[in-house]
Amino acid sequence: MELWMKIGMAALIIVMLVMLIPRIKPMVQNSPKGTREQWLGVGIILMFVLGFVAFLISMV
Repeated sequence: MELWMKIGMAALIIVMLVMLIPRIKPMVQNSPKGTREQWLGVGIILMFVLGFVAFLISMV
């Protein structure tokens, strides 16, 4: 990639972050909070997915 494209992409990312960061704080404050059971359910699902991916990698 040429230098001017790298500079342009960096500028685009910075502008995107500047636009998003002020909107993130109210979203986080007003979002519903998960219970302990919900977070455990998410953790169990993630562990199964990671285990499955590790199994697939080991089969190659």
